[in-house]
Amino acid sequence: MLVTVDIEQKIMGNTPLFNGLRLSIEDGEKIAIIGRNGVGKTTLFRMLTGEDTDFSGSITFRSGVRLVATRQEHHEVSNQSVVEYIVHNLPEYAKLHHIIETYPETMGEHLGKITRYSEALERFAALDYYTVEDRVRRSLEDYQLGQAADRPMSSLSGGQKRFVELVRVEHSHADLALIDEPTNHMDYVAKAAFLKWFAACKHAVVVITHDRDLLQQVQRIIEIKDQRGVTFPGNYDAYLQQNAQRTAADLNEYDTVQRRIVNIKKQIQDARAKKARWGGTADKKNPFVVIETKLLKELKELESQERPSFWIDQESVEQLRPNIEESYQKHKAKTIHIRRLTQADRQRELLALENVQVGYAATAPLFAPVTLRLQTGDRLQIVGRNGVGKSTLVRAILGSLDSQRAETLLHGTITLDSHVRINTYEQEMSPQYLDMTLGNAIEHIYASFELPVSAERIMRTLSEYLFDPYGDREHLVANLSGGQKARLQLIKLFANEPNMVILDEPTNHLDLPSIEELEAALAQYQGTLIYISHDSYLAQHLGGERLHLNPATL
Repeated sequence: MLVTVDIEQKIMGNTPLFNGLRLSIEDGEKIAIIGRNGVGKTTLFRMLTGEDTDFSGSITFRSGVRLVATRQEHHEVSNQSVVEYIVHNLPEYAKLHHIIETYPETMGEHLGKITRYSEALERFAALDYYTVEDRVRRSLEDYQLGQAADRPMSSLSGGQKRFVELVRVEHSHADLALIDEPTNHMDYVAKAAFLKWFAACKHAVVVITHDRDLLQQVQRIIEIKDQRGVTFPGNYDAYLQQNAQRTAADLNEYDTVQRRIVNIKKQIQDARAKKARWGGTADKKNPFVVIETKLLKELKELESQERPSFWIDQESVEQLRPNIEESYQKHKAKTIHIRRLTQADRQRELLALENVQVGYAATAPLFAPVTLRLQTGDRLQIVGRNGVGKSTLVRAILGSLDSQRAETLLHGTITLDSHVRINTYEQEMSPQYLDMTLGNAIEHIYASFELPVSAERIMRTLSEYLFDPYGDREHLVANLSGGQKARLQLIKLFANEPNMVILDEPTNHLDLPSIEELEAALAQYQGTLIYISHDSYLAQHLGGERLHLNPATL
């Protein structure tokens, strides 16, 4: 056993996150941590790394376990080159390298130093560190960071630093690696490289992820649910099957309890009526008082039980028995609600690209010429390596609104229908919203579309998108979690019932129920849909044509 976790209680602010959470990690296991946004997945990682010790319970590691985790902050290493940062943060590298480099000049005939030097040489070779820099550089190429290998860490974007962390983890020789959302913002080549490494590595890896391609590769899934950890042996397919069975059983038990509560309340009313009519002697206790007291005690115990959360994937729901499906629809976990268009725009060509190439002034085009036409209801998936110009193409389309020629359009023409209404879902929240409260941001979104807005509409919108209308309304957007910011993006995306939407990696930061709800809404969406994504499950659900952007040849 590598790690044993026994958390009696963990409270964040006034919110209980964990209560009786128990789990263990074995040698070589590939485990995924999943759960609704806000249940404490990242907090659990911080507890495992020792960054968060404010909890009741224990986390016990086997003696000598080497742990590595992806880092969020890099301020103290900002001047180090990428390769230097990765290599010098590998386990034992810095110590062994120091001995090998400095001891020959100082050890003379000192037997202790000679022994340490010899052992360091053997250990350095055993860890295969003599060629590690070359291997690190090759790994950086997989994430399109080969040219950045000798640049300082401070020059990298946030996304690039995430990939640097993955390379560091891959070469760490750790017993246990903790990786938070590794495939977010990866292109298909980088994702394939990571999945290949994940499948081949011999040590234990625990990932926080809702990437279904990655979930399909794990050996066990632990779902943080109702303040505990529920274990599902196997991969994503196995999880869906087991989750449906467990949730169906939980629903049956929950309905039984609810029926018992209704029955008890009727019995209490009956006991109270009979108590009032009881004509017994004064020296004999009213038996209906005893019955009422007993029933009230049982009712209190049953009503004190917290309502469990329920979610079953749609395909499994369709296979449930009718009575269980009816119960699930009644009690299922709340998911994102997106209004469909009330009426589809009449069939028309909304977008035409003719030999389009994009880029920036004084630079070569990013990709080979593209020609296509999209009508109302068409779907288009855009794929390509990071940096090939996927997002730049989107900006060029948006820049062509109002018959203007976009600055990034180097060659060709972009034609948009005069009645097109385009909204976009982007990877990062616009800075203009960060200093606003969530309620003010929603008000600003509606106002920007010249839509009527009221306190009631804001509260209803918050509820529809999984926010607490009272508790979350005054939170600053800058302080929201990644999942919460993603949901605010969805509010903006559908606010004015657009007839064309463009989504850039929409499943990043969303949990499984929200991803499924988004897919269901987009599948029914009547307008034109353009999406940038390397999520194979999303592409399978949404379908459409596939535009592969290839680098321009000089």
